[in-house]
Amino acid sequence: MSIQDYQLNYLKVRVETASPGELTLILYEEFCKKLMISKNLLSKGLVDEMRIQVFKAKDILNELIITLNMDYDISKNLYELYWYYNNRLANFLISKDVAVLDEVLEFGQSMVDTWKLAIQSLKPGDSL
Repeated sequence: MSIQDYQLNYLKVRVETASPGELTLILYEEFCKKLMISKNLLSKGLVDEMRIQVFKAKDILNELIITLNMDYDISKNLYELYWYYNNRLANFLISKDVAVLDEVLEFGQSMVDTWKLAIQSLKPGDSL
């Protein structure tokens, strides 16, 4: 079994056993991973491969959008943020401006950090 197969198996088990809050964290982590890969591919001049990773990151934002419960004000705010960064990624695909990609990556990393804190602050038996 290759390293990639082990990584996919690990992620599969992690997703299958995760709480809803942990699933959201996984999405944010994968979002950041796709952006880091995109940045690396762009630096190597592999534009087509970079585009694939950016589209995967956009897919994650779309998944986050469709799972929002719009009964809460925070969901409306998140909806606006997700759309903003989805549009920034579209701008990046056109401009190839690494500063734009860094801006989106900074957002993603802040969401990972925030979500980790939220999960850690839960009492046993609580869920997000």
